[in-house]
Amino acid sequence: MQSIKTKPSIFAVITRRLSPLRYAMAPLVSLITLVCTEWIHRGELTVKVLTDNVLPHLPAFLLTWLLLGFIYQALARATRLHPLAVAVTGLLGCIPAAVTYFKLKLRGEPFFPWDLSQFSEATDVAGKSGVELQTSIWVSGLIFAVLFVLACFVREPKTGVRARALAAGIPAVGALVLVFGVFISPTVSQLVGITPDMWMQNRYYRNYGVIAGFLTNIQNLQVDKPDGYSQEAVQEIIDKDASQDLAPEFAGSYKREGDGAVTQPNIIFVMNESFWDVAELEEYGVEFDQEVTPNLHRLMESAAYGKAYSPSFGGGTCDVEFEALTGYSVEFLPSGCKPFQQHVTRPMFSVASYLKEQGYATQAIHCYYAKFWSRNTAYPNLGFDEFISLEDFENPEKKRDYYWGGGLVTDAEMTRRIIQEWEERDQDQPLFMHAVTMQNHTSYNEANYPEEELVDIVKAPEGISDKTLGALRDFATGVKEADAMLGELTDYFSQVDEPVILVFWGDHYNPIGSGYEVYTATGYSSSPNSEAPELHQMPLMIWSNYWDEPVDIGTVAAYEISPVTFELYGLEQPALFDHLVDQLSAYRSRTHGVTIQPDGSADTEELTEEQSQWFDEHWMLQYDLMFGQEYALEEQ
Repeated sequence: MQSIKTKPSIFAVITRRLSPLRYAMAPLVSLITLVCTEWIHRGELTVKVLTDNVLPHLPAFLLTWLLLGFIYQALARATRLHPLAVAVTGLLGCIPAAVTYFKLKLRGEPFFPWDLSQFSEATDVAGKSGVELQTSIWVSGLIFAVLFVLACFVREPKTGVRARALAAGIPAVGALVLVFGVFISPTVSQLVGITPDMWMQNRYYRNYGVIAGFLTNIQNLQVDKPDGYSQEAVQEIIDKDASQDLAPEFAGSYKREGDGAVTQPNIIFVMNESFWDVAELEEYGVEFDQEVTPNLHRLMESAAYGKAYSPSFGGGTCDVEFEALTGYSVEFLPSGCKPFQQHVTRPMFSVASYLKEQGYATQAIHCYYAKFWSRNTAYPNLGFDEFISLEDFENPEKKRDYYWGGGLVTDAEMTRRIIQEWEERDQDQPLFMHAVTMQNHTSYNEANYPEEELVDIVKAPEGISDKTLGALRDFATGVKEADAMLGELTDYFSQVDEPVILVFWGDHYNPIGSGYEVYTATGYSSSPNSEAPELHQMPLMIWSNYWDEPVDIGTVAAYEISPVTFELYGLEQPALFDHLVDQLSAYRSRTHGVTIQPDGSADTEELTEEQSQWFDEHWMLQYDLMFGQEYALEEQ
């Protein structure tokens, strides 16, 4: 009897014909992953990207391609599932690229290894960001869908366990060698041409790619002590500072012209979310229907005023308050890290802990959730006795619910709470209070306010979209209400008998509407990205109810806010603050590679020898207080 041959299925035929593809899948999929990763990250792939970024740094991209190939090969050989290898390889490249794209849009910085510890904060803000899906993301998704289907027809031959382990193990070892022996090794990564560029991380990722940039940043998780760190080195810096007075004159200040009778004033810090003087846009062709910041301008005539150079753009509020509360600079820490979460994990010197030792009650108020940026653990470690968060507010007034479900607590509500806490304080102790607002948080849309409450735009330069103009109305309305907060607080505290210093500043600029359109179409910013110095200089007002002479502060770093406040009012300073006010003679700020010179100009030039010495000494003192033996505290 003759046997009947079964006709093979179409699937079997295609699988047999495509089986030789298994040799090409690893290099092909890894190359496509690399291209899609860079396309998503950049938003475009042009000849300029090839000539300016890829070709000059080709070893980094070749090593990344090899790493992705090893990962694909190891997965395909170990599981015999090419679809799984396609999915995992694609996700390893495209997810970090997409996160980088959105972070660059929102905050001007890429995706870092330490962002993984900030997942809850990131998802909370990202869901309200209003950033739209770009073409490269969904097209890349389609490409990998096709590759996934194709991979379903690619089969690995059946082999024994030992042979399969060997076939998967060799590329797995290759991947591990690349990660730990090249990307995470400072010496080897530099030998292959990956040069650190920690101050300009967006440029770093442009030059070396998302994957190489992310992996080499793991090198920065370890904070190394400065060369020569010792008790003697710290003492030498402190002795030098004590023997000289290089601080700016700050003509008109209480220290220079007052009677010096007030030595323990109450001090209130208010860091106002995204506050900058939007009325400055009127010099660039924007006209509002009303005065937006009348109190800020009025108080310039009777208070110390200048700009605080922020380390952040589009987010990272906690970085700014970290600097303002401590005198520490994020310049010395891994770029993009969040000190509240990663470093303020034990009791640590700050203006709060210092004033607490001087007999002050210390209190922090923030009208958002206590766990956000780990403030619930960071604040006690910085010396705050009490932390009032959103959970402690009862039916607070809220506005701006277009992106934020239920809205955000208003600046007016925060004003009432500050006054309430002041009136209920222990009057036997001076008070240090640090308040952080939330009302004008990104993102912006004119639907956030009723029409009758919105600031209107009478005139604007060409090139600004209606969407951006609507967002600008929302933002300007928030600035107007922040300015009203400043006015109400100064009006109230001008009537109290006890001496009070109020320090009021904004934390950072944000994208408004479509990217940087507001800043570039008006000419307000010198460049279309977050690196522009103009987009980091926030209003800084230092007012008191016992001194009303105007003082020109100029531009100072955010880490100089506390030292400058102490200097203006002749308060006894800890060693670090004494050093920082003297440092102003060499430069006003050194933040993310940008130096504000003593004359107020900004540049990205290398520091001079004198400036480098001040810079290194600042790091020596900061390391001592953050990570070292706290020798500097022995002198207080």
